[in-house]
Amino acid sequence: MVRCAPITNFAQKGSRAAAGPLYKWRSMKKVVLLGCTGSIGTSTIKVAEDLPDHIRLVGLAAGNNAGLLLTQTLKHRPEAVSLSDPAKARELEKTLGTAARVFSGADGLVKLATLPSADIVLIAIVGTAGLRPALAAIRAGKDIAIASKEILVMAGEIVMREARKNGVRVLAVDSEHSAIFQCLDGKPAESVRALWLTASGGPFRETPKEEFPSLTMERALRHPSWVMGRKITIDSATLFNKGLEMIEARWLFDIEMGRVRVVVHPQSIVHSMVEFVDGSMLAQMSTPDMCLPIQYALTYPERVGSNRVQTNVTKLGPLTFQEPDRDRFPALDLAQKAGEIGGTLPAVLNAANEVAVSDFINGRCNFPQISQTVARVMERHTVTAHPRLEQILEADAWARQEAALPESR
Repeated sequence: MVRCAPITNFAQKGSRAAAGPLYKWRSMKKVVLLGCTGSIGTSTIKVAEDLPDHIRLVGLAAGNNAGLLLTQTLKHRPEAVSLSDPAKARELEKTLGTAARVFSGADGLVKLATLPSADIVLIAIVGTAGLRPALAAIRAGKDIAIASKEILVMAGEIVMREARKNGVRVLAVDSEHSAIFQCLDGKPAESVRALWLTASGGPFRETPKEEFPSLTMERALRHPSWVMGRKITIDSATLFNKGLEMIEARWLFDIEMGRVRVVVHPQSIVHSMVEFVDGSMLAQMSTPDMCLPIQYALTYPERVGSNRVQTNVTKLGPLTFQEPDRDRFPALDLAQKAGEIGGTLPAVLNAANEVAVSDFINGRCNFPQISQTVARVMERHTVTAHPRLEQILEADAWARQEAALPESR
């Protein structure tokens, strides 16, 4: 993002040299989609179907939803596909015959991420599984589009260093980071006073703190603005999702944590804002729909016409903004601390939160105990500064063990 070369220099990358204006540089993007059956993945499929002259899916990877992957493969005819389960992959291979190469497991993700024909790899895998293929794609000279927060939260320093080294772009798929990217439009970090990430406030924005211990998973999953997977929806309820986005923004835009801020915006129309040093503020706004930031990432630097997202400003109604309540939602302070200290601490925060959210979903802890677990594990961790990848993964494993309830160990 900001640390990458200016837009005018992108054409200098290898075989991608352009003749004429950069926005005419290439009309067709060959895309590998890792996580094709989840909410981001299926939205990406819609975008590809909207823009058949601009996007071709050359690789699709799913978890264990072999049925949906088969349907997508027969429709879009990618070169290669992958499933987590080797047994299901073998069955899929029998069904597809020579229609597509079939891979499986962690190695399958890397094989797809490094397909020679791919221009960009969109990573929409929940958890840490996307980190290895992300680095493999970068080292193979592929641009990456990130929908998996864990990649930059855990290893932002490594990922952005490798991207600069290999001359590739790291593009945001999150609506908030896409908004900031569009508002920055290549401006340097020193021109920025603050990046403002907007948060809906989640389903418990006005719920008294006294009720938090009795909140149920069913209530937490009723997000007011977005339809997402269970884990990210719970993270939105605790505001851990916004905390993780703060750390992402720190790395994507090469800006210290003190200039990354959060404002609650319940209408979810303004997706984020940039405040510049002269006092000017730019915001990106639209009807909430993940197809828009996905399309922008995959077609960048072009803007391609699409009728999927429609925004009638005369019918939006009032747009309001307010300070987040950090007492009721301590996730923001925990993420701020992790981002400021850096090293292995963000990986510990992320891993402990994943375990705590799983415990909440399965009825093993209450809503406030999610943040309490993360705080406890962070306090017990000895931070390694500027860690290697293996040290990050070790910290992740340690935090998961530390966060686990005694009966789960």
